[in-house]
Amino acid sequence: MSWGALYAQLGGVNKHSTSLGKIWLSVLFIFRITILVLAAESVWGDEQSDFTCNTQQPGCKNVCYDHFFPVSHIRLWCLQLIFVSTPALLVAMHVAYRKRGDKRSMLANGTEKATDTDLETLKRRRLPITGPLWWTYTCSLFFRLIFEGGFMYALYFVYDGFQMPRLVKCEQWPCPNKVDCFISRPTEKTVFTIFMVSSSAICMVLNVAELCYLIVKALLRCSARSNKRKLDYTSTREDALLQNKRNEMLMSSSPDTTSNKTIC
Repeated sequence: MSWGALYAQLGGVNKHSTSLGKIWLSVLFIFRITILVLAAESVWGDEQSDFTCNTQQPGCKNVCYDHFFPVSHIRLWCLQLIFVSTPALLVAMHVAYRKRGDKRSMLANGTEKATDTDLETLKRRRLPITGPLWWTYTCSLFFRLIFEGGFMYALYFVYDGFQMPRLVKCEQWPCPNKVDCFISRPTEKTVFTIFMVSSSAICMVLNVAELCYLIVKALLRCSARSNKRKLDYTSTREDALLQNKRNEMLMSSSPDTTSNKTIC
């Protein structure tokens, strides 16, 4: 799948997400995927060819490079973006399932009434984030946070920080002794690394804010429903008490009327 196809799939989810979700998608594609495709790949394109060591021992350069760069930054970031985008695709599948069920219900209730315009309106309709869709959307945000944090920790753990060193000392076999190896364009790579990490941190902040927003909104809906049930119960009880008072007044007035008729 190309990045354009991924954007087309996530664009469908963007229609059903919150404002913070739309901002997250913009940050993901503008500040992460676009930078990764246009700039970062060219910066890391010569990382292995320009990795030089002060020895001519066969195999020493390859072993040292594999020791200090077990996973390429570009491949790690691509894997991170795929994992981060996967929960949003699950939301898209849930939305498609809901719309397919609504379409079947519409066709089953009245085939003659379901015109092409109604089906197109159903296709473009924005689903509210409530009920099962709320759980799917909330779980997707939770998994996004896990993937973002996990990959940031992996990047920090594998490369011992986010700063690219200029010189590394290698004593792996088959190197004859401790040799000095030099990394190409370490400052430029450090700048791009910090930029990508900062973009990932911004996405995490947006995910946390959106998760809090959805939880608060759900609590407000529950509170409103609870207050409505209390008001309905109170009004029903007041109506019942009022009806009981009326019945008691009618029962108390009926003997007086009977006695008056007897006296006459």
